[in-house]
Amino acid sequence: MVELLVRPLADAFMQVGVYVAVLVALFGWLRWRYGSRVTDGLTRHPRLGPLVGALLGVSPGCGGAIILMPLYARGKVSFGTVVAALASTMGDSSWVVIAADPDFALKIHALLFAVGLATGYTVDLLGIDPARALHRPAVRRESEPGPVDIPAAGPTVTAAPGQRAALALLTRPAPVVERQRRMSTAFWGLTTPAFLVSVPVVFHVVDPSLLSAPLGGVDPYLILGCAGTFVAVLIFAAGRGRFADDTLETAQPRTVRDALRHSAHEASFITFWVAVAYLGWQILSTTTGFDGSQLALAGAAGVIVGALIGLIPGCAVQIVFTGIYVSGGLPVTTLVANAISQDGDALIPLAALRRRAAALATLITTVPAILVGLTLLLFLS
Repeated sequence: MVELLVRPLADAFMQVGVYVAVLVALFGWLRWRYGSRVTDGLTRHPRLGPLVGALLGVSPGCGGAIILMPLYARGKVSFGTVVAALASTMGDSSWVVIAADPDFALKIHALLFAVGLATGYTVDLLGIDPARALHRPAVRRESEPGPVDIPAAGPTVTAAPGQRAALALLTRPAPVVERQRRMSTAFWGLTTPAFLVSVPVVFHVVDPSLLSAPLGGVDPYLILGCAGTFVAVLIFAAGRGRFADDTLETAQPRTVRDALRHSAHEASFITFWVAVAYLGWQILSTTTGFDGSQLALAGAAGVIVGALIGLIPGCAVQIVFTGIYVSGGLPVTTLVANAISQDGDALIPLAALRRRAAALATLITTVPAILVGLTLLLFLS
């Protein structure tokens, strides 16, 4: 029972959650400290757009890519910049790969950067931009409704009144933020000792039995891991179980406290879905003997399936998909196709601001996902 249920729940937090929390907090601090410099420089040098877009997109998480969406809506960056960010981002599933295999994570992120860079400049070279007409100055008739200011990371963005409902999904009500702020304090209070236990165990520095001996046989790895996953589930539930955890607000935190709060929420979000993947896979493989080889997810079919799953907005499904890969249930070619195709949470604010652009962007990133996946398949064969 321990190996079937308890171990996967503990591993989700101890092998992924604690490291995600630390890394997200670090990147959140960097975005808080230097984020505006990046976006200001980008608007001054538009030719560097796809390059900067690929760099922001390839950074772990969704925040880097989200920053660009309001800039595109205002016509400050090109459509190729947006596509470069979406093609190079692996969303929150990048944290899962980084925690499980840092060496492989470096390789796949380098590949994502190259693909995003090439795709972004190709889009700009071909002059593709579904919102070009909207970016041109136009005379508005008095009978037409005026624009509405959109709270966003960086410059102010305007949108038609019909977009208010969609934009409401991108910000969090104050009571929810305050509740998550209190819960994040508890999360960090648990994460600190969990991190100190996880590092020597995960990296095989000490034998786990040596840690449990002074505690009368109680395994601190399992106790802290299950407790951490439980707290993560509570924070996830407090956020109403959203399938996307990044917003325009969290892309550029205003204070260090906000960065810590968001890192706790994002780590909880990822931990929840990793636990779903780990636990589901463990139960399935133990009870049926299924190890993934029976699925048609290898070869060209696997590449296409991975790319099509990447069309699903948000990070939840992609985190589960990546968790199955980490568990040994998917080939690398399928993961690569999915990583290029998926757009993370960045597609959601883009869809709220420019629906046609969002639809076209996610279709465009599917093309290199299939091509690169099939090329890698031929190379590995």
